[in-house]
Amino acid sequence: MKNLMLLWQRMAADAAIQCCTSATKDINTVLRRYEHEGIEVLTLSLPEIGKAFERSLDQGRVTDDLLSLTGGQAGFPVFLRNFLQLVFVRDCGLLLDNPSTTAIQAVRQLTLSFGKVRLPCSDAREAQAFADFVKCEQEMHAARFNLESGIYRDFERISNMLFGPVFTEMDRIIHDGEIVPKHGPGATADKLRGNAKYRQVEWTNRLETLFPAMENIVPSARYHSSLDDVDFLDPGTERPVRVVSVPKTHKTPRIIAVEPTCIQYLQQGLMERLVELLESPLIHNQRNLAHAMVGFSSQVPNQDLAREGSLTGELATLDLSEASDRVPVRLVQSILFNYGHLLEAVLATRSTRADVPGHGVISLTKFASMGSALTFPIEEIVFLTTIFYGIEQSLGRHISRKDIVESYLGRVRVYGDDIIIPTDTVPYVVSALELIGSKVNHSKSFWTGRFRESCGKEYYDGDEVTIFRVRHELPAHRDDAPGVIPLISLRNQAYFAGYWGVARYLDTMIERDLKLPFPVVESTSPVLGKLSFLTGVNPEEREDPHLQVPLVKGLRVRVQIPASPLEDEFALLKWFLKRGREPFADANHLERQGRPRVVGMKLGWSCPY
Repeated sequence: MKNLMLLWQRMAADAAIQCCTSATKDINTVLRRYEHEGIEVLTLSLPEIGKAFERSLDQGRVTDDLLSLTGGQAGFPVFLRNFLQLVFVRDCGLLLDNPSTTAIQAVRQLTLSFGKVRLPCSDAREAQAFADFVKCEQEMHAARFNLESGIYRDFERISNMLFGPVFTEMDRIIHDGEIVPKHGPGATADKLRGNAKYRQVEWTNRLETLFPAMENIVPSARYHSSLDDVDFLDPGTERPVRVVSVPKTHKTPRIIAVEPTCIQYLQQGLMERLVELLESPLIHNQRNLAHAMVGFSSQVPNQDLAREGSLTGELATLDLSEASDRVPVRLVQSILFNYGHLLEAVLATRSTRADVPGHGVISLTKFASMGSALTFPIEEIVFLTTIFYGIEQSLGRHISRKDIVESYLGRVRVYGDDIIIPTDTVPYVVSALELIGSKVNHSKSFWTGRFRESCGKEYYDGDEVTIFRVRHELPAHRDDAPGVIPLISLRNQAYFAGYWGVARYLDTMIERDLKLPFPVVESTSPVLGKLSFLTGVNPEEREDPHLQVPLVKGLRVRVQIPASPLEDEFALLKWFLKRGREPFADANHLERQGRPRVVGMKLGWSCPY
């Protein structure tokens, strides 16, 4: 943990050099607090200052929160004062006419860069996260009564206008039996892994009505006897999703729901076709409006719009809290009401109960939690529909397809829980989102100033002020591959951000303390090495005798795929489920399959580019 504090000191020194100022007092302040608070000063306290700083940028003045968190005196912060006076007027705390974007980036770097370190949470914080999951479910149950029947009809009408061609084609695909299921790489509630997922012994009667087991879990009717070992489960006896926590930040873990194998099997197949259609500009020669307003494969459109919003002030960026857990199933039913086969498929592949540690099995009002393959596309459909419901409220009339094409394409976009909308619609859209039970994260939503944030990129007045983040503890020994790999990534991010003191500090840690080879390489090299603006000469270099290319000695990532043998008709089933005409990329896929349980590194000679 002490290494993280030393890393922050180097970071502060580099930020001071970039801003032509001093960080000595700030470093001493954090060192004193570190003695009393420990690592939480970096992972919890400083991020709160960073959030207050972003809110101050949005409001155009030093806020009371920022003053209280930084020991403000005479209306101006004490902590980070030398940086903040390059952003705000020292006498009154108002935003400067031309604040230094270098200083804005530096303040964000020094306050927010350790906020997402994946350190284990305390038992109390983990228990609270599970309690919040249950509380969210209770709130969603209560939110159902906020929606009158007329609102459901409005959502049905708006969604038909936005997604009609997509829904119609999905309805046909499902009716014609064209959904090809597939297994995802993750864990399942019944704890099947790798190739074991192809030997399914559970199937639900809800799935059977639309996706018969005979057509989905055996290669053909010839192997019907394999179904004798399958338990067909009624709704009351279905396996619930298994709610678990995974590391996210030191403050709180991420809560996800692990789906049963049979459920996720069809979820993946539905998701694949649904996303394909949502991203298609034309569907049977009919224009797909959703194509330009939802995203799955690229975050760049959202990032570009965030930059535009920071320049013009005409676009706002919204962020939602607990987005996946706050999509009501009743609303999904309303949106898909006219598409019977699609609605039946979506509901058949939705788990209705969850097993929550410390709370037992509860019924679910939400559509699905993070962990379902359908969560992402369904939530984007619901959020985009909700946005245009809010826009209708701002216009005071029903919106038309012509309105959307002429006034909102290129100004509205959704990627997961990152939303871009016109600034003048914000109050109405926020109200609409809250009406359906969503929770707008006001600390990460911006529309009044020149700061915008979306999909991992941040901008102020058109200039990028994105920071690099420390996401893992620094490794203590050279064999800690899960620690060394992100350490090298962090070093390279710091280097290209101009934090060269941080890069030199990490170079020393890698080469001297961990005693690892660390050659200069290109970003395309398989070697874990240092990236540099300078070509440089590696002290240890040789030439490949066959290819006549240079070789450097370094580390390469090595993963061990777990053993997972598959044979008989289930191996044939796997072949039938394969996408594309090319052979399997891994010739040993019937012997080993699944996510690597161990990640290691191997020393050897490889090309540096």
